[in-house]
Amino acid sequence: MKLIMKYTFKKVMIFGLGCLMGLTSCSDSWLQTDSTQTAEGDAIFSTTDNAKLVINGICRTMVQQHAYYGQMFNGEGTMKVLYGEYAGQDLNFPYMSPGWSPIMNNESSQTQNSSSIYDSYPWYYYYLIIGNANAVIDRIDKAEGTQEMKDFLKAEALTFRAYSFFRLSEFYCLPWARSNNGAADGIVLRTKEVANAGGETDMALATLAKTYEQIYADLDEALRLYDASGLTRDDVYSEAASTVSFPDAPVAHAIYARAALTREDYATAKSHASLARDGFALMDVNSYRTGFCEPNNEWIWGVYNDASETIWYFGWQLFMTCNGYYAQQGIDVCINRELAESFPDTDIRKGLFLTESTFLPAGKAFTDVIYTDDDDINAFTDETAYVKANQYAKGVVASAATQSYAYASLKFQATAQPAVGCQPIFRASEMLLIEAEANYHLSTDPTAAQNSLEELNLASGRDPQYTCTATGEDLLKEIKMYRRLELWGEGFSWYDCKRWGDPVVRPSIAEGGNYSQFVSGTFGFDKSGNYDETFWKWIIPNRESDYNTAIEIK
Repeated sequence: MKLIMKYTFKKVMIFGLGCLMGLTSCSDSWLQTDSTQTAEGDAIFSTTDNAKLVINGICRTMVQQHAYYGQMFNGEGTMKVLYGEYAGQDLNFPYMSPGWSPIMNNESSQTQNSSSIYDSYPWYYYYLIIGNANAVIDRIDKAEGTQEMKDFLKAEALTFRAYSFFRLSEFYCLPWARSNNGAADGIVLRTKEVANAGGETDMALATLAKTYEQIYADLDEALRLYDASGLTRDDVYSEAASTVSFPDAPVAHAIYARAALTREDYATAKSHASLARDGFALMDVNSYRTGFCEPNNEWIWGVYNDASETIWYFGWQLFMTCNGYYAQQGIDVCINRELAESFPDTDIRKGLFLTESTFLPAGKAFTDVIYTDDDDINAFTDETAYVKANQYAKGVVASAATQSYAYASLKFQATAQPAVGCQPIFRASEMLLIEAEANYHLSTDPTAAQNSLEELNLASGRDPQYTCTATGEDLLKEIKMYRRLELWGEGFSWYDCKRWGDPVVRPSIAEGGNYSQFVSGTFGFDKSGNYDETFWKWIIPNRESDYNTAIEIK
């Protein structure tokens, strides 16, 4: 059995390059591919123009259907909603909660089941990117082309690899605060192309400290090469419909900032966050209400998708958009009621949800306009609410009249059906929030952190009445609250709770919240306050351990 798994995993790693070069779905032939050591593989990297196609293919992998796994699995969208939001505390999918409660509650049958597709998908997906990035890194120096172009393409590959190592560490490792200063297990640091690794397939887990060292080193080298090249993604991919999906120096800074924040390296996080958002202005009010579906001046990096490259019913927009396929069937994603109602009506972000203060008909209470059975929990039953909602949303995002549930989201929109549109990965707003959090930890003087919050909320016009006077623990709570609202639905909730050491809390209907009995409660800690590691750390999948004899599952 071990020999079979070894062969299978290696072929999976190698198959990616052939898939990327064709820029087509590989689901029908995932074990039918030539090694990159063949003449065909060498030809792929014979010129920098060809190597650009590999980078383009990696970008496509981030929004590609991975049909071996099923409908929910589509790259970055999956990592956002299925892992970052479902298990977090701010997204509510009321129609789906009975059947999806094991995933939403991160039950140990999933997180500690090494044979589960939910456990193995992140490992498969990010090592697929790493494998192809390694091919570029190992081969680009011999390609025909200018040194400037070689430097830029290698920098992009290093950026992809650093991002993937970081995401894997978020998922399969302990949070930094519980890692004994990084002595806990990290991930497998594959830094060589599998086909050229000289048979080195058995590799132990690095420590978490070594994992971050590799992430930092990759980003440092990427930034050096970006600078040496003198190029930007707009220079290199000028023929592309959009360059937002291609990495460049600001993207490397953004990854550095997020990784450093997660590692609790606050000075590094602050420095790189500032560098990442340089030149990326915060969205104005009008841009904020256009559906988060097309790149704008605030997007540092994103997933690009248009109607010519649709993945149909595999897309992230199928689940998350207010005008997408599921929403048209009356199946909406909603915000945590308690979170939404923590903000004043003057905040435009609150207006992107069907909250009671904005949309309830006169004389009606929240409990008057919801169904109480578990299948239709939270659904509006009063047409007046639909009318008010539609009047508010007209010409803004989408017709709120089509939304079936209280606190339904109007934030995201599809540009075409059933699931077409772009997704942000990094925005300038996140970088500003990183600066706020870093400033809080770096100084007892609250001024810098307060100023960051005021720049995000007041100066941007997102709340023209916002002021920040909080200090101490209250200031940190305010930073967390605005991060939860600003980045809602973009894949941060579970990851943030994990690094903060905060429980996931979902208030039930009986407690004044809007979560069904299947997914309400407190998760991540038991009733005595003891840490539940199985909720926060997924197990290394047997897709790796069965093939890699250096891995010991503890």
